[in-house]
Amino acid sequence: MPSSLTASQEELKAAKVPLAWRDQCSALLIPLNTCRRENYYLPWTCENERHGYEKCQYDDMMRRMKKMSKLKLQEAE
Repeated sequence: MPSSLTASQEELKAAKVPLAWRDQCSALLIPLNTCRRENYYLPWTCENERHGYEKCQYDDMMRRMKKMSKLKLQEAE
């Protein structure tokens, strides 16, 4: 299910994003990795990009947990 936060396969391939990291937040990972490379992975740089990516990951996890609990409730009925 593509969303506005999902990059295309061509973009992911060009950015050399590993398959394991190609998820709903992949469009946020590309600029984060670019920023990290440009700043030699200094931990105090790219904070805004990192926060946005981590927030997206958290929201995605919460969405999947809610969906799973809803499915379990339906099965219990």
